Amino acid sequence: MSQSQTDRPLLGILLMLGFCVMIPFSDALAKLLGGVFPLLQLILVRFGAQAGLLLPLALVRGAVIFPSARVVRLAAARTLLQIGGIGMMFSALRFLPLADAVAIAFVMPFIMLILGHYVLKEEVGPRRMAACAVGFVGTLMVVQPSFAAVGWPALLPLAVAVIFALFMLVTRQVAKEIDPIALQGLGGIIGLPILLPLLLLPEFGGTPPLVGWIAPPDAGALWLLVALGLTGTFGHLLMTWSLRFAPASTLAPMQYLEIPAAALVGLAIFGEFPNGLALIGIGVTIASGLYIVLRERNLSRAARVTTPAPPAG
Repeated sequence: MSQSQTDRPLLGILLMLGFCVMIPFSDALAKLLGGVFPLLQLILVRFGAQAGLLLPLALVRGAVIFPSARVVRLAAARTLLQIGGIGMMFSALRFLPLADAVAIAFVMPFIMLILGHYVLKEEVGPRRMAACAVGFVGTLMVVQPSFAAVGWPALLPLAVAVIFALFMLVTRQVAKEIDPIALQGLGGIIGLPILLPLLLLPEFGGTPPLVGWIAPPDAGALWLLVALGLTGTFGHLLMTWSLRFAPASTLAPMQYLEIPAAALVGLAIFGEFPNGLALIGIGVTIASGLYIVLRERNLSRAARVTTPAPPAG
């Protein structure tokens, strides 16, 4: 069956919207915990939850964990990209407000759209390209501090953008060949052997250090670590599922909706409220995202109408 025959754009968009709502909560937890626990420990919690929760679930569902050598190779590349992206985002959150870090990282959908078009040869029409460009302009309006004011940490979300654009394109290549839950569980299996030996490294990087392990000081901190693992694991599972049903270039503009979600979470947890220009930018991103939803729904309906019915008998 061809890729176009199995694509279901609206379902992919809904799953990506779930990702856009879930991940700001995970980032907020990482920001809260980043002042207490080493960076490596937070990443280990993410991948430990990914392996411990999703691998058994995949086995119960009868999913194949290692369908082919090609899938394992792509899953390994995907895992390395995910480790790098999560590590840089968690690092950025130690220095930047939540909404600012997410907004700066949102050059990623634009990068992904271009890569999807020129590398994967996915079809990108002028209207979708224009909507993505409008969303990118809205992103620039949300970004508050200049690079001069923020300093070098402002470069970390840019690195996150490049890494996760590549991550999503790799996910798109492998998502149709393995069960989404199995893919996430496989990522945990691959990630833990890479991360666990790093615990043996000496502590460095200030207080808290970047490397090391700190026992949770109380039950509240323990539950926050559990919530970090759950929200991160479930959020990225939604993203993996979305790429199973829709092209990367279709989903790229939708991810701009993560910015207003991050702004709301930042307001609720950290008291960070965007100013007037940022609010206008958030409105622009929402408008461009809604346009993509309506556009994809119309295209999907038109395709069903024009597809000839199979012959009887």
